[in-house]
Amino acid sequence: METRNWIGGEWSTPSAGEVVVRNPSAITETVGKLRLSSGAELLQAVEAARRVWRIWGKMTGAARGECLHRMAQLLERNSEEVAQLASREMGKPIAEMRGEVARGVQLLRYYAAEGVRANGDVIPSTQPNVMQYSKRVPLGVVAIVTPWNFPVAIPIWKLAPALVCGNTVVWKPAEFGSLTAAKLAELFSEAGLPPGTLNLIIGKGSVLGRTLTEEAAIDALSFTGSTATGLMIGAACAARNIKYQTEMGGKNAAVVLKDANVPIAVNAVLSGAFRSAGQKCTATSRIIVEDAIYDEFVQELATGALQLQVRNALDERAYLGPVASEEQFRIVTGYVEMAKTDGRTVVAVEAPEAEQGYYIGPRIIDGVDPGHALVQEEVFGPLAVILRAANVDEAIELANRTVFGLSASIFTTNLANSFRFLEEMDAGMVRVNQETAGVEYQAPFGGMKGSSSHTREQGQSALDFYSAVKTCSIQYR
Repeated sequence: METRNWIGGEWSTPSAGEVVVRNPSAITETVGKLRLSSGAELLQAVEAARRVWRIWGKMTGAARGECLHRMAQLLERNSEEVAQLASREMGKPIAEMRGEVARGVQLLRYYAAEGVRANGDVIPSTQPNVMQYSKRVPLGVVAIVTPWNFPVAIPIWKLAPALVCGNTVVWKPAEFGSLTAAKLAELFSEAGLPPGTLNLIIGKGSVLGRTLTEEAAIDALSFTGSTATGLMIGAACAARNIKYQTEMGGKNAAVVLKDANVPIAVNAVLSGAFRSAGQKCTATSRIIVEDAIYDEFVQELATGALQLQVRNALDERAYLGPVASEEQFRIVTGYVEMAKTDGRTVVAVEAPEAEQGYYIGPRIIDGVDPGHALVQEEVFGPLAVILRAANVDEAIELANRTVFGLSASIFTTNLANSFRFLEEMDAGMVRVNQETAGVEYQAPFGGMKGSSSHTREQGQSALDFYSAVKTCSIQYR
């Protein structure tokens, strides 16, 4: 498979180079080829979106919603093909990938329904014979930049609300999610969108980023990715007064108190830390355990971790597959070597020797100081550190001791400590007796502190970002 740009309703072959994509589960297998775009081709996509945005924006919400319904039907009909391709491209276990595609279908249907829901309020006036109301209106051309770790769900939770609000979209996927993006664009091209409403541009962020943030005539930009890139995007957009949204890193804590149900906590921590090989911004990377049950919990956690299946992503039995790329393998391996030097490995699951891929088995590390890089930096791989807390006060203090604030969980049967944690944690998503990873599609997603630019994705909150509020008033006598 080779990628193409989809610009103005037409397919074109990018001209700025190519990259061969290999299956991270079996690196001798070529999955496809990326044709990379230039800055000039990106500007063409933005121009195509600009030409059609007033046409799309003036369509009724019901008509826009019907387009999203058709997109949902097309994705559902081709769900297995999309899941198989994405799993081969970036290494997510096939069972998880099927679930992600199903979530994409749910997101499209959820936002399709917004086309016929209220989008404003009637506001009483202090003057007689005046009708005053607010309404949500499109921004114009929205650029979305999406990561490789959720190659279906994250693009759709940006695309769907942007489109139903009446915006046109230019989509730049991550390099190692571009084959999946091209397949989605092929499906969505059949949905009856006016040509230019949704435009796909394939290329490297290092090449297209400056053009997008400094030259392109966009009205908003939504980005999910690394903290360093997100901060640069935010600064560039602010300088041009472009509305922006950045969802960045996390260093998420799972707190386990002495009265927790240990089997429930162990299963949730393992899932949160090691599903998708830990490549989730909401993954559990810090495990904070109250001293009274520390040894018991660590033993149970180690026993559970040793049973995890590290396999080819297309193997139905895989609990986790490889990391997504050679670069990701190099980064995570660096942290593994650091852990060998500075900490104590509680458990390490060996990667399969028979497979030629970017496999790193799950690792749990203790014996490191709370200020250590393994505790403070986002690893984005199957490595978690475990810390000891004397009591609930220290546990919450340790959980908050990070520049990030995306997700956090507590495991306890004490209602007072549950609510205290929900109130005192500086994180955008806090949970009791549930893993840190994931949130339902109808709920707001986003973080505090260094994890985001303080907006939210998904749910009704997404509509706030992809629209502006206009206040209207008419004196009718």
